[in-house]
Amino acid sequence: MNEKLGDLPSSIEELQNLIRELTAKLESEHAEKIEYQHEALKHFEEIQLLRRRIFGRRTEKLSEEDRRQLLLFNEAEEILLAGGTRPSEAPAVEVRAHSRRKPGRKPLPPEIPRVETIHDISEEEKRCACGQQMDRIGEETCEKLEVIPARIRVRRHVRPKYACHACEGSGDESRAAVRIAAAPAQLLPKSIASPALVAYVVVGKFCDSLPFYRQEKQFARIGVEISRQDMANWSLAVFERLRPLRDVMREQIRQGPLVQIDETTVQVMGEPGRPNTSKSFMWVFLGGSSGQPVVDYQYHPSRSGKIPSQVLHDYKGFIQTDGYEGYDELGSQPGIVHVGCWAHARRKFFEAREIAKTKGSADVALASIDAFFNIERTLRAQDLTPQQFTERRRQQARPVLEKLLQWLQERHNQVPPSTALGKAIGYAVGQWPKLVRYLDSPLLGPDNNACERAIRPFVIGRKNWLLSGSPAGAEASAAWYSLIETAKLNGIEPYLYLCFILSRLPDSKESADYQFLLPWNIPKESLLDFESGRLA
Repeated sequence: MNEKLGDLPSSIEELQNLIRELTAKLESEHAEKIEYQHEALKHFEEIQLLRRRIFGRRTEKLSEEDRRQLLLFNEAEEILLAGGTRPSEAPAVEVRAHSRRKPGRKPLPPEIPRVETIHDISEEEKRCACGQQMDRIGEETCEKLEVIPARIRVRRHVRPKYACHACEGSGDESRAAVRIAAAPAQLLPKSIASPALVAYVVVGKFCDSLPFYRQEKQFARIGVEISRQDMANWSLAVFERLRPLRDVMREQIRQGPLVQIDETTVQVMGEPGRPNTSKSFMWVFLGGSSGQPVVDYQYHPSRSGKIPSQVLHDYKGFIQTDGYEGYDELGSQPGIVHVGCWAHARRKFFEAREIAKTKGSADVALASIDAFFNIERTLRAQDLTPQQFTERRRQQARPVLEKLLQWLQERHNQVPPSTALGKAIGYAVGQWPKLVRYLDSPLLGPDNNACERAIRPFVIGRKNWLLSGSPAGAEASAAWYSLIETAKLNGIEPYLYLCFILSRLPDSKESADYQFLLPWNIPKESLLDFESGRLA
């Protein structure tokens, strides 16, 4: 013991220096330990998040039990009431009496053609025991749905020729000329493909996610040999003729008051100067005037922020996006107001909640976000003028948002930024000015979900066909997705819509012709002609 004590400094000053060195060393080791713990927690959360994405549920909806648990955090009963009113103080709401309909199968749509099969009794059974003929007093019906496999047929275009035999030897060529009707304009000259066949093939791939090689097998089963290469060539050739229509659609987007933008990855083979493993991007722009939405898909090799600026070069109005910094360049231009997306902010808190070891912090944010989403849905369902809607939304949602911001600022410096919760808080705080701008206009909602829904069919299809064989193929895919998703948003069956525009495309020359091909300008009876098989 004395030997150890002999190693200590002899003076008080040296002893104090040693204590300071040891204290600094301990503090450094403690800080390093905390850093390792944060790093371990980060990797744990990344593993949990990957496992959830691979094996877990996709929905971001909370179960009823989860919703009840949210009430335990942050005085959620006040949040849900959006004005600080507790349940005991809430005004009574009169609910009108209603009858509950017995759950059952939905009736089959009346527009589906009916074919009746009569199951009748014999003539002997129709005679009563008393000898009188029985009268029909009613009937019982049971409807069963039948599916008729795809039918094929050949449309023969016949042009009769006419000549005058009396003038054959007259020597006057003008009198002896053969007369025949002019050949109709064809979508794909010297090809067997009709507008209906091209529409069927395109809808199969870009709406139902059936790659061409699968459709090739389907056609073979019904007795027709159509190669996947032919189908690809048709889609590329018709795409070139659709460019004027897409220009009209893009102009419609720029004329609307709001444009929502999103992007996702796509792998494209044969890009000049890039390896085939490079990531390219499919951008989606959703806009248009009220009741006439238009979706425009655009393929680009990069995710540069210059792309949305180039696409919306003369646009003035609102844009709504997620927090990708590439949109900031567009949002900083004069005449454009950049609005954020609460769905993306909520998703980060939801993921933090799903992978957290203990529940609590993320639930506070989720309770607040769900509260003003509920306010939005409730007010949208009411018959309010735009001014009334905006005033009531500000009155009810602003207190919830202010309380959430206060909580975020308090937790911002307490939660390690590398963790899932820290990233969620940092995202919400950084995006806050954009996230609350939706309160300023009745045209705006709190999320960008409409654009996400428009891009989802492409993501689903990508799982089947995996990649595009060339940049031209990626551009053609963008065009077909644009037409199909625009038709769906306007309540038109995509196959009928493509049949109509492809049959009119050969005769479309002027801008007005392409304006007529927009979904809301097409007469309903024209679509019914295609549905009944009377292809013009």
